[in-house]
Amino acid sequence: MARQLAEQLAEHFGARQDHPLRVLDAGCGQATQSLRLARAGHLVTGLDADPVTLGAGQAALEAEPPEVRARVRLLSGDGRECGRWFGPGSFDVVLCHGVLMYLPEPGPLLASLARVLAPGGLLSLVARNGAALAMRAGLTGDWRGALQAFDSRPHYTDRLGLATRADRLEALSTTLAGMDVPVRHWYGVGVFTDAAPDDAPLPADGRQLAQLLDAEERAGRTDPYRQVAALLHVVGAKRPVG
Repeated sequence: MARQLAEQLAEHFGARQDHPLRVLDAGCGQATQSLRLARAGHLVTGLDADPVTLGAGQAALEAEPPEVRARVRLLSGDGRECGRWFGPGSFDVVLCHGVLMYLPEPGPLLASLARVLAPGGLLSLVARNGAALAMRAGLTGDWRGALQAFDSRPHYTDRLGLATRADRLEALSTTLAGMDVPVRHWYGVGVFTDAAPDDAPLPADGRQLAQLLDAEERAGRTDPYRQVAALLHVVGAKRPVG
């Protein structure tokens, strides 16, 4: 998934890549995307409230070359309180991947992130797809769970047993437009592989692995497949001033 997200996001950098971008990775976890962007020359601030995953991110950072470490700072904190550390327009790119599903509702976090995003900057969100909650249960033969997903509010239990929440593209688009960060494009993530067990091995054959990744990438861009993806990857751009 990390590679797919990185490739999708890179399409929107465009001419911005001729100079280092100021990046905020809100909910950076183990810093996978933070380090990928730092290796590409960007200046990255990772923010996460969980000390365990942040510690794993710090350990991964310490294994990087000095020039990469110099471009990254990892902070303990909640993205809903960005104003405590950062002023308006502090970042050219803001990532928020896999965080919204653990919050009661997305509005406060999105407002905080929109505030620190510079005019013309990019906001990259990854959220559970509320339009496809029945898919995982149905594909694994959990028919009761599939029926409940059709009839219930957009809540589900994740693979760690945590009660979480899903978002719909239409609602996210409306919320972001009201914050002057209209959606530029959206993708599906996890169309074919979401039902695979967490410990399922990747294909040992390099050609088969490449085909798997290419199939997921194509499906994530193509209707109707992206509409039933496990996750939504939404990319918005903050309106310029004036």
